[in-house]
Amino acid sequence: MPGQKTRQWILSNPPQANPVFTGPNATFSLRDSTLPSPGPDQLLVKILFLSNDPAQRGWIQKGIDPERLYVPPVQQGEIMRSFAIAEVLESKANTVNQGQLVMGTFGWTEYAVVDAKEARPIQADPSSGIRATHFIGALGVTGLTAYNGLIDVARTTAADTVVVSGAAGATGSMAVQLAKNVLGCKKVIGIAGGAKKCAFVESLGADVCVDYKSPSFVADLKKATEGFVQVYFDNVGGDILDLMLTRMARHGRVAACGAVATYNSLGEGGVKNWFEIIANRIEIKGFIILDAIESGKAEQWMGELVKAVKEGKIRVGPETETVVGTRFEDVPTTWGMLFEGGNTGKLVTEIKA
Repeated sequence: MPGQKTRQWILSNPPQANPVFTGPNATFSLRDSTLPSPGPDQLLVKILFLSNDPAQRGWIQKGIDPERLYVPPVQQGEIMRSFAIAEVLESKANTVNQGQLVMGTFGWTEYAVVDAKEARPIQADPSSGIRATHFIGALGVTGLTAYNGLIDVARTTAADTVVVSGAAGATGSMAVQLAKNVLGCKKVIGIAGGAKKCAFVESLGADVCVDYKSPSFVADLKKATEGFVQVYFDNVGGDILDLMLTRMARHGRVAACGAVATYNSLGEGGVKNWFEIIANRIEIKGFIILDAIESGKAEQWMGELVKAVKEGKIRVGPETETVVGTRFEDVPTTWGMLFEGGNTGKLVTEIKA
């Protein structure tokens, strides 16, 4: 298929605060392009699903110092980067067949020509409830991130009490299930926004979920964490992190996974309860799943996640992901749902004609 035409969303105005989705100063703009024919060991793919991840917000921050970011930032004029699942339309590689589903960092584009080595073949398993979308969620970077932070970074054990913020989100919901259903932790406490999301978190195995939108949130969290906690899996940063520093047991461990509460206001505010870290010898460690992937650890973890799914310890049903059918013209606004609390579990964009 030489000369495949495609539409692509590019970064046109890197944001300093909230991304803008309409008007002359919109963060992203749509362009038409014609792709080259695939060369040796290359594939022509059609994008079916896009992964929506809070980390993408950091990749487009205006004025960010590339040396302070763990991946190169998306440059103005470049296709917006994202993980995706695609169907192979044409293959010039012996290792990948036409019609195969593959996962890779293909970006916000309808079609792409990619190197075969950058496309990982995937296989759904309906008998185990494993769908293609799970490979950009529970059985992809999301699930691996939860495993990395909870087990490798925070060294969580069955004797620990664990708190997970953003517990109804993609990574948080996996961390809750790993803590309660795989590790068998003594007590697992979720933090989420709204009664519906809290009920979902408790259905995954959390002993209790505290609603951060409730006027009684601070009192409710203190009650839930009576006796203090050994492990905090932090997906949000901001005021909730600051409060959790006062609820950590001596020598507690914090796995710093994300800071969704401050992604649109980077550099503002700060930790007020810093002395808690000193007085109680709290260990805080940031981590990026790419380190584990590059080291080779993630391959073993992936096998353990799949095993846990097949044993029924980790739930990956439709309720654990939010798949939004989206016209290609609306891809950025679906991504924007991440910052409005519009998803339960993994937020996935399904490209519709």
